[in-house]
Amino acid sequence: MVVPMAMAPLLRSSRKIPGLGVERGLWEEGHEVVVGVDEVGRGAWAGPLSVGAAVLPRDRRVYKVRDSKMLTSEQREFLFDRLTEWCVAWCVGHASQEECDRLGMSAAQKLAARRAIDGLGLQPSAVLVDGTWDFVGGGLSRRIVRGDASCLSIATASILAKVTRDRIMRGEAEHFPAFDFDRNKGYPCPRHKAALAAFGPTSIHRRAWIFMEHIPWAGVHRYSRQPTLWEEAS
Repeated sequence: MVVPMAMAPLLRSSRKIPGLGVERGLWEEGHEVVVGVDEVGRGAWAGPLSVGAAVLPRDRRVYKVRDSKMLTSEQREFLFDRLTEWCVAWCVGHASQEECDRLGMSAAQKLAARRAIDGLGLQPSAVLVDGTWDFVGGGLSRRIVRGDASCLSIATASILAKVTRDRIMRGEAEHFPAFDFDRNKGYPCPRHKAALAAFGPTSIHRRAWIFMEHIPWAGVHRYSRQPTLWEEAS
């Protein structure tokens, strides 16, 4: 009997190296298409919020896959092409900075996840989500605390999402040279804050953040729906 994912308990893992234990268990239960998902960019001040989705093969492995935060940029780039060839299917979905402002971060993350899963071209029977919040829904999800460090499909999705978003931000850097987007990828840092104070937000900044209350705007339309820097997940 296949247990609905909505009834599945929150899983916690102490594994230090991502493995296929959870995926194998789901395959044995009859879940044919198991998808790992992870997001990047939620805490950034500029650029999209991105969600990666990955479906792994059962009979082949790519080694040295880790949570994307544990790898250098060079290591992630080296793995990216190998992972895209290895995956049965993969996709990265995005929510733009305008959608993050207009919808709020929680809804934008759900939108990016839906785009990623829809882009697989496969109907998932189970979805593995990193963390304690199910931003996929649909009764298919199983949440795994530290899933990006313990679950191979989630770790793969994290690398695909991180590299894809980093490439987008490097491409934006040439349009906004004062902001060092090729280095900070839109995340907070002293030089990013200094550039905002000096020049105001760019067209790819999220304007709903509370810190925007105290910087120059130069007539650019602003949002004010989000009261705090970190919106609580609903």
